[in-house]
Amino acid sequence: MADFLDSTRPATLERAFLIGVQTNEMADGEGGELLLELTELVENLRLTITRTTLVNLRQPTPSLLLGSGKAAELAEQAKADGADVIVFDEALSPAQQRNWEELSGLAVIDRQEVILEIFSDRARTREAVLQVALARMEYSLPRLTRAWTHLSRQRGKGSMGGEGETQLENDRRTVRDRITHLKAELASVVKQRGVQRQKRQRVPIPTAAIVGYTNAGKSTLLNALTGAHVLAADKLFATLDPTTRQLVLRGNQKLLVTDTVGFIRRLPHGLVEAFKATLEEVVVADFLIHVLDVTNPNVAQHHATTLAVLAELGAADKTIITVFNKTDAADAAMLRRARQLAPEALFLSAHTRAGLDTLETRALELIADAFGFTELLVPPSRYDVVARLHASGHIHEQELTDDGIRIQGRFPAAQSAFFAPFVVPPAK
Repeated sequence: MADFLDSTRPATLERAFLIGVQTNEMADGEGGELLLELTELVENLRLTITRTTLVNLRQPTPSLLLGSGKAAELAEQAKADGADVIVFDEALSPAQQRNWEELSGLAVIDRQEVILEIFSDRARTREAVLQVALARMEYSLPRLTRAWTHLSRQRGKGSMGGEGETQLENDRRTVRDRITHLKAELASVVKQRGVQRQKRQRVPIPTAAIVGYTNAGKSTLLNALTGAHVLAADKLFATLDPTTRQLVLRGNQKLLVTDTVGFIRRLPHGLVEAFKATLEEVVVADFLIHVLDVTNPNVAQHHATTLAVLAELGAADKTIITVFNKTDAADAAMLRRARQLAPEALFLSAHTRAGLDTLETRALELIADAFGFTELLVPPSRYDVVARLHASGHIHEQELTDDGIRIQGRFPAAQSAFFAPFVVPPAK
């Protein structure tokens, strides 16, 4: 976890007291489900959980979210348990966070900050590191008066008087300058990736992006399909950086498949904004493969969450292949529930590879819709045409005949004007 400057407090956070909230607007039991999810998120930070508490909240208060009496009770309980940090499953305003820290004398963070910490731990590429840093800075800017902070220049509020106010303004200026610098760096990285994508598109190959709730088995599916060696661990956000691998389907049809970061309920909006560059692969893909864990009791909520994030990314109208994964661990009731949720979905196990052929067949069908099957007859003297067809399309058959070179394959519509003179009309 983060280091802090105040020598009167522990240098690191090790023991967490978790507070979940069930409001009248939530479905029955939703608060408990989210608290279980928060537990797994916090465990990903290698913190020991001292206690989890679910609070029924009728009306949030602006100062502490909870009523003052309940807040005091929970603060005392957290201290009695020896906790270093109180973690809320609800988003806290900067004022609520500050008031809780003053009340309890402990660090207080919310679900958003937990997710930011996990992303910070897992980011590996330059782009992901920049995106996480930007999201953290934007989250921290309105919270500079907290007693606990990740910013090394923070002095907090209190007895420093005017000098403290001056330092706070300096901190704000530093953070704003850092945000501006990060956005410029990120724009440069995105531009470079755009150039790389344009190079790929000179040889148009269909693309698919694997999306879904975190820990649904997306990386395992990519590995099973393409023989890649992407980290596939049984934990939330095991990998953040998008990985693209080539899959060769029947008939030598090529498909570029990209594994993307997993979605989660209450994903911080700022993090979605910061990660739009990474998730841009979702927007530009020809179609999406939406992976769901068929064994998860909350699969319906996971399905809805992914669709909501896709809508926020502007990808709601994409063609989607819905896939229920982990069928090797599912019982009959789980399978029935899944069929009711998405009747057109495919069922497979990335672990055992059962059902992968069905997914590949469906992918071929979608590619056929976008890349029409064409037969061409090219004169023997025009090997430049043959070379371009091989570079821009997908050759299924090639035969040297007395009339010329007969080629059957799929070619992008953008190339139709070039190869139109060589198209063999379909037989009547």
